[in-house]
Amino acid sequence: MHLIRTTTRLLAGTLAVSAWTAFAAEDYVAPRGPGGVNPDLNGVWQAMNEANYDIERHLARASMGLREGPEGPVPDLATLYLGAVASVPPSLGVVEGGNIPYKPEALATRDENRRSWAHRDPEVKCYLPGVPRATYMPQPFQILQGEKEIEIVYQYAGAVRNIYSEDPGPAPVDSWMGQSVASWDGDTLVLTVTAQDERTWFDRAGNHHSNQMVVVERYTPTGPNHLHYEATITDPETFTRPWKISMPLYRRMEPNAMILDFKCVEFVEELIYGEYRREPLERFHLPDPSAEPAESE
Repeated sequence: MHLIRTTTRLLAGTLAVSAWTAFAAEDYVAPRGPGGVNPDLNGVWQAMNEANYDIERHLARASMGLREGPEGPVPDLATLYLGAVASVPPSLGVVEGGNIPYKPEALATRDENRRSWAHRDPEVKCYLPGVPRATYMPQPFQILQGEKEIEIVYQYAGAVRNIYSEDPGPAPVDSWMGQSVASWDGDTLVLTVTAQDERTWFDRAGNHHSNQMVVVERYTPTGPNHLHYEATITDPETFTRPWKISMPLYRRMEPNAMILDFKCVEFVEELIYGEYRREPLERFHLPDPSAEPAESE
C-alpha cells in the first residue's frame, strides 16, 4: 500500500510540473536579447534535481556502487567508507514516459556499467561530461549570447561549447562535448548535437549511448528566472526509439553570480597516475565487479 501511495504521488507530481511548464511557456514573453530579435538567455543557470545520479525515476539507494549482501544490495568496496555521502537520493526522474527504451544488449551494458560504477563513470576521472549530462550536473553553467553567436561554458571541468550558427557539415572527429549547431523555433533556442564520444554517460547510474547519438536540445524561457529544458535523444544503435528528458533550469540569483574554477583534472592525478610515482603513496586496488559473474538485479 505504501508503494502504491508513493507511486501515485510521483505521477501526480510529474503531471503537475508538466501542466505548469506548458502554462508558463504559453503566457510568458521574454525580453529581447542582443540584436532585439531573439529572447535574452544570458545568465548563469543551474538544474535543481537528482538527474546526475540517475535520469530515470528511482527510489533511494544505499550507494552509487552496490554489491550483493546477505539480505540485499550493500555498498561496494569503492564506496563503503563514504557511508551516506555516497548514497543515491530518490527522484521523480526526468525521462518522459518512464524508462529509457534500451535494446536488450544495451540494457545489459547499462547494468554492467552500474555494477562497475567506480571503474567506468567518466565523471570519476574528470572527463568532460558531454551533452545532455553537462546541463544537470550539480554545478552551474553560463549562457553567453551575442547578436549572432552563442557560447555555453560550464563550471565542471571548465567545459566549453562553441556553438555554430550555421551547420558546417559533419564533424571531422568525435569529441567529448560534440558539435553543436544552433537555430531558433520562435522563442526557443534549439541546439542539435552530434559527434559525441561514446564514452560519455547520461548519469552515475551507467546510462550510456553510442557515437551515433544525436541530441536535440530546446531552451525555452518560461519566466524571468526560469528556462524549460528538453533534450530528445536518437540513437538507433542503443535505443529502440527516440526519447526525451525535460526539466526546469533556474537562474542563479546571487548579486555576484558567476562561473568559478573547478578544473578537476589535477584532483584525479593521484587516482590515475599516483601508482607510477617513483615512491608511490599507499593505495589498494579495487576489484572490478564486471570481471565477476553478474548478480541478479
